[in-house]
Amino acid sequence: MGYQGWFACKGDGAPINAWWHWSGANNQVPPSPGNNTIVAWPDMREYTNAYVTGYANLGNGQPATLFSSWDQQVVDTHFRWMRENNIDTAALQRFNPNGAEGPTRDAMAQKVRQAAEANGRKWYIMYDLTDWLNMQSEVKTDWLNKMSAHIASPMYARQNGKPVVGLWGFGFSEPSRPFAPGPCLDVVNWFKAQGCYVMGGVPTHWRQGINDSRPGFIDVYNAYDMISPWMVGRIKNVGEADNHYTNVTVPDQAHCNARGIDYQPCVLPGEVTARHRAHGDFMWRQFYNVIRAGCQGIYISMFDEFNEGNQIAKTAETLATVPTNSGLLALDEDGTPCSSDYYLRLTGDGGRMLKGQIALTPVRPTVPMVVVDPNPNIARGKPTTASSTNPGYPASNAVDGNPGSYWESLNGFPQWIQVDLGSTATIGRVVLKLPPQPAWGTRNQTIQVQGSTNGTTYTNFAGPTAFTFNPATGNMVTINIPSGTARYVRLNFSGNTGWPAAQLAEFEVYGTTVIGENEPPTVPGNLTLTGKTATSVSLSWSASTDNVGVVGYEVRQNGTAVAGPTGTSTTITGLTPATAYSFTVVARDAAGNTSLPSAPLNVTTDAAPNVNLARGKPTAESSHTQNLGSGNAVDGDAGSYWESANNVFPQWIQVDLGAAVTVGRIVLKLPPPSAWQTRTQTLSVQGSTNGSSFSTIVGSAGYVFNPATGNTVTITFAGTSTRYVRLNITGNTGWPAGQLSEFEVYQS
Repeated sequence: MGYQGWFACKGDGAPINAWWHWSGANNQVPPSPGNNTIVAWPDMREYTNAYVTGYANLGNGQPATLFSSWDQQVVDTHFRWMRENNIDTAALQRFNPNGAEGPTRDAMAQKVRQAAEANGRKWYIMYDLTDWLNMQSEVKTDWLNKMSAHIASPMYARQNGKPVVGLWGFGFSEPSRPFAPGPCLDVVNWFKAQGCYVMGGVPTHWRQGINDSRPGFIDVYNAYDMISPWMVGRIKNVGEADNHYTNVTVPDQAHCNARGIDYQPCVLPGEVTARHRAHGDFMWRQFYNVIRAGCQGIYISMFDEFNEGNQIAKTAETLATVPTNSGLLALDEDGTPCSSDYYLRLTGDGGRMLKGQIALTPVRPTVPMVVVDPNPNIARGKPTTASSTNPGYPASNAVDGNPGSYWESLNGFPQWIQVDLGSTATIGRVVLKLPPQPAWGTRNQTIQVQGSTNGTTYTNFAGPTAFTFNPATGNMVTINIPSGTARYVRLNFSGNTGWPAAQLAEFEVYGTTVIGENEPPTVPGNLTLTGKTATSVSLSWSASTDNVGVVGYEVRQNGTAVAGPTGTSTTITGLTPATAYSFTVVARDAAGNTSLPSAPLNVTTDAAPNVNLARGKPTAESSHTQNLGSGNAVDGDAGSYWESANNVFPQWIQVDLGAAVTVGRIVLKLPPPSAWQTRTQTLSVQGSTNGSSFSTIVGSAGYVFNPATGNTVTITFAGTSTRYVRLNITGNTGWPAGQLSEFEVYQS
């Protein structure tokens, strides 16, 4: 995934000495509602340092604080989250370093390298060429003089044996990236000549050279080893994701396959406060689409992009941890509780599906709320002591949850390490680990397990036995304890065939409370509809029972998990008006077992009273000019517009409502500024249920768009059932093309 690492706070010690990327125009003062660049609030619970902002307190009364990427603990925490969720690689974004940001960005590369190496994650440099006008020479100098030194890192990403470099921004139509094809191709080929594998972050419509892509760049795009089209701002719901799959992803993949280019499409979770996420359904649909298209990799946008709201990093779960005056939303914005790490977990499962570790499925396997581990590692983070310690390898490394760090004693035997669980517990098993890398070759360590309730008198639990640690099986050993009660658990080492000292990466201790428990809860009963609207359904059910204890429920909509309440009622939002749904509920116990589904409840949502059915739906067109595509006519923004090719009538624009609906009113708009002078467009309205056979709904007529009346035209007609609504335009007195700012469709 993309990693910005670009947040700083005044007083954090960073050379930039500013509220970097937190504040707005004035980054010398703390961010506040009027001086802000972010659209989502981070979950701050795991950061050591926190910096007070100008916001009001959080909903729970605590001060509103933010983190600084300059703190190594923050970067370490982020990479630990990547490791814990099996996220492979971070692409460190590197913007033009030749200004005030340069020293901070240089140091951030070293911080990311350190965290990646400590957590066993790959990383690489991705140059973002935005506003870097002298990039053709300066990016080469930066690589040779600074960044190429990092390829010595054992965790620097390599593909086909070559160090990876990302180049993001060539070919985009925005003024901030005004480069001609020639210099761009020169830079791509230069990096390839340096022996690099070059990944290109390219416009969405790179292959066609339209919309967000400048024409004439196809030779640049085809020169990349890997192509990764940008997606932020291009889609915002499942329907748009499916339309993109059909019209863009599949032909993109075919183009790359034919030329031996690796294809790495972008997947994003969606912007929180804009309500794109749909508790994971939006992101999972993208995973499903790009994997079924046959992609070679996936690029997540982004890990820590709180400015665009597309972050997968831990985010505020509820408004209790969001500033009360911020106007920002939390992950439960649609009524479905989501744990702060939900999108990290979802990304991990997307990676598993890409690698074939789980089956390709359109149904996300990841529930929004975390299920409490019924049998946790009770040694994690607890106090440790040891007979001796090799400097730099303290005993605390064995309980930090990171198999890449380890305790090592001084040379010579016997040696011991001990963990204080804090209170007496019944011990069921001990799990011991060494780092999983192949470099840690197979070795036997002779170990005895002892326990004590007072730290003075010890009882033998197991051994001494020679245990084999083999990297082929994860360098892990499990020692079952038939019966043992202890507060202090000690390991005595008397030998190691691989090194003349005791070594341990993880020292895990588990109780016996629910080991092997596999009895599911009873089936939830009496699933009942308690209320509904055009876009929501409220449900309740009878509580389930279980021998361990029910910890929550999973509500499924047409077989897909959509909510994870802990109680016996919930409201499902974001539904489509006048649409039939089937709901079931399953119960989950503390051991992770789930019940059979309840009897289904079929519900049809109410008809929408006055909802624009075309908003955000897929569109098609006869043609468009420049970047004025038909999607502009359904984006809800009266300032953006579709414009057909000039001087060629007739033209048409069409919207797919997703299902046949009885409609009776269409509202058409042009941008309201007076510069859009009065004009008459001659058009007819057609409808179709299958997208092939169209019938006339309203015959051709001239409609006057006048800025004095909002440049709006309303066409009403008898209720007609249709899925596809098309406007055929044969004339325009104000411009030699079809033009439309908003194309709105309403029920009769």
